[in-house]
Amino acid sequence: MKFILGKDRRQTCLFPISLEDSIEMDNSARAIDQFVDSLNLAELGFRSVYTENGPPAYHPAILLKLYIYGYMNRVRSSRQLEKECRRNIEVMWLLESLAPDHNTISNFRKDNTKAIKKVFFATVQIARNFGLIGATLIAGDSTKLRAQNSKKNNFNQKKIQRHLDYIDNKLEQYNKALEQSERDDEKEEITKDIDTHQGRRKQYEQLEKELKESGETQISTSDPDSKHLIIRNNITEVAYCVQTTVDAKNNIPFDYLVTNKNDSKAMGQMLRRAKTILGTNTFTALYDKGYHTGSEFRTADNLGIETLVAIPGIGRASQAPDPNYNSEHFKYNQENDTYTCPQGNTLKSNGSTYKGRNYRFKQYKTNKCKTCPVRALCTTSKVNGKVIQRSEFHQYIEANAQRVLRSPDAYKKRQAIVEHPYGTIKRQWSFDHIITKKTMQRASADVGLIFIAYNLTRIWNILKEANSSVFEAYTAFITFVESILIRLEVCCELKSKKQVVAHN
Repeated sequence: MKFILGKDRRQTCLFPISLEDSIEMDNSARAIDQFVDSLNLAELGFRSVYTENGPPAYHPAILLKLYIYGYMNRVRSSRQLEKECRRNIEVMWLLESLAPDHNTISNFRKDNTKAIKKVFFATVQIARNFGLIGATLIAGDSTKLRAQNSKKNNFNQKKIQRHLDYIDNKLEQYNKALEQSERDDEKEEITKDIDTHQGRRKQYEQLEKELKESGETQISTSDPDSKHLIIRNNITEVAYCVQTTVDAKNNIPFDYLVTNKNDSKAMGQMLRRAKTILGTNTFTALYDKGYHTGSEFRTADNLGIETLVAIPGIGRASQAPDPNYNSEHFKYNQENDTYTCPQGNTLKSNGSTYKGRNYRFKQYKTNKCKTCPVRALCTTSKVNGKVIQRSEFHQYIEANAQRVLRSPDAYKKRQAIVEHPYGTIKRQWSFDHIITKKTMQRASADVGLIFIAYNLTRIWNILKEANSSVFEAYTAFITFVESILIRLEVCCELKSKKQVVAHN
């Protein structure tokens, strides 16, 4: 049987091929090279002047190219990137045969967190100039990325107390055993165990002290900024929560923010950032029910932004025995500040406001509940009868509900828009965790490089679909990023958004 045979490894080539000839004209490495070269890295905040003694430093463009190439090809580890510099011909071409060591590579990501965020905004500006961002319909959501901190190394007061109680119980057992023991070697062994447990007790006491001083409800020892968060249903992880805002036209993310909190108070902040980045408030924003918070609706209203947020179901404790008598079926009369129940009775407030967890509210009730024939269908309360609470943000919540009812088809687009990047990043690329350790700033750099790689890949794929050939798409991309116009626009855009970038 005949086979295709390889060349003799010892054979000398008469015409050696250069690195330039080895890389195809439509290779993505060339697009990365031109994109980075088109940026003013000093303007973006990358360090360009080194006065320390020792060997010369690598230019930031070299390391940025390496990172973007690595993330686009699912390689994030600094040690793996170091290997790629010596065995990957595309990386050799991109870095001009330079091979930084893993410490240099790792420190670049660690030391340039804010500058990396600005590079992400440069990809957004490229998308805008290509007309790929419509700025009329956006969607926001969050995803949890697992931190470099195990559940074992995350503590709250309850968990610390459980460990202290266990140690105290063991110490009590050891002390009793020490009193009953008569052999010297056995006493010595028990004494060692007592010393070990006392040392562990001091560690937990120190953790308890740090927890109380921080004012937080939990503390992580490996990655201090990470928190124990609910991933889905009852599944939890020590993770970071990444908020993103995605434009509907081509599913391109134009903003992200790494946090360690849940979604309930995130919408207002992300809308402020979206307004600054897009330079308009005429868009409609879609969010799921996790963002359904009265104070956030008020923020959106003050910004002049229309939101469609999914309406959460009524909690079991607030349900009436008959759903027809749930509070949403009670009509509010704004002129006299009263409610009218389905039976035609009027519920009034005493004018007092009460303090809830994060808001203030009024209570509305009526004496007619005592003799109402359908009381058993309306409420289970045996004392006050039906009581309706109206928060200070209720008008904004009602306005959102009306918008959702008027535009059910618009809200259905939310998942297809905002989940598109997550599906690519977490499922296709397997970037379901943060690779950096210690501080939210370093985690933000990791996430920033992920979204830089995603945006460039997305733009590249859209251009390939729009042009008749890959080469034409590549030519269009290169021509654009090489122009001096984009350099000036990126810099001006970034300067006008200092407060957004500073909040990173």
